[in-house]
Amino acid sequence: MRPDALLYPAPEGLYCPEGGFYVDPVRPVEQALVTHGHSDHARPGHVNVLATRQTLDIMRLRYGEGFCASEQAAAFGEALLVNGVKVSFHPAGHVLGSAQIAIEKNGTRIVVSGDYKRRPDPTCEAYVPVPCDVFITEATFGLPVFHHPDPMDEIGKLLASLRQFPERTHLVGAYALGKAQRVIRLLRDAGYAEPIYIHGAMERLCDYYIGEGIDLGELLPATIESRDKSAFRGAVVIGPSSAFADRWARRFNEPLPAFASGWMMVRQRAKQLGVELPLVISDHCDWPELTETIRELHPAEVWVTHGREEALVRWCQLQGIKAKPLHLVGYEDEGD
Repeated sequence: MRPDALLYPAPEGLYCPEGGFYVDPVRPVEQALVTHGHSDHARPGHVNVLATRQTLDIMRLRYGEGFCASEQAAAFGEALLVNGVKVSFHPAGHVLGSAQIAIEKNGTRIVVSGDYKRRPDPTCEAYVPVPCDVFITEATFGLPVFHHPDPMDEIGKLLASLRQFPERTHLVGAYALGKAQRVIRLLRDAGYAEPIYIHGAMERLCDYYIGEGIDLGELLPATIESRDKSAFRGAVVIGPSSAFADRWARRFNEPLPAFASGWMMVRQRAKQLGVELPLVISDHCDWPELTETIRELHPAEVWVTHGREEALVRWCQLQGIKAKPLHLVGYEDEGD
């Protein structure tokens, strides 16, 4: 079966006409297969949603009980039929519950990777390579300039700053789903045993991670009204980057703004955000990991989506691999 007859881009997202479903649709549809819980991939309003149990739980936490009319949980590696099309979900290593989706019919298998990373991360299942004819890869950091450092080295910078400025509150901007919990876990693995204060927007997701068996240590609410401001001297406070631009952030003791993101490699971005301590910690693959993954899978074709598409397409072509950009719209870098 021709791959582009099995799956192709539509205004709603990637569409499988044989199965009558979309993958990570950006508009409400009848049948949605969802790779993970970030809001640019997992949107409310679909009639039926098929995803991992953890992704469904996260969607419920973020959107409420009525996020869809009906839901079905897929276990990793479980083969399911959707209107005669075989689908299966496999770990993507991006955030808790994140999956690649393999779609198979008449001897053709396409793997939609969603967002994925190859670095070790104890807060989610590790990426598993899935052999395929067509690999659909993201390219968030799809330029040769992006070589991400060891995350523990970046956490070491945060710990060094805490020692250097023991009177300052270190405000770490991190996305609420995935990045915040990963930064907390990295701090714990680096030996930081003090309480970590979290913004209210992160409490339910952190509680969910803990309920799934991920040890985040002692977490306390970062509320000043009921607490002496001096309690935050030398403390780590984690919250969404958007909160650091409002009055909430200015209440802390000599706040030192930090931000955990792969984009912190770009100095101009850090400067624009007013970040004093950039932490290059990404939940996406960098350039070497993208290219190594393609080499490992050795698919007949690579389709590239959301990100720096053209550079990775060109690299594939130079390796003798057929490749094309999909030019999908509506996907951001929420989990960077």
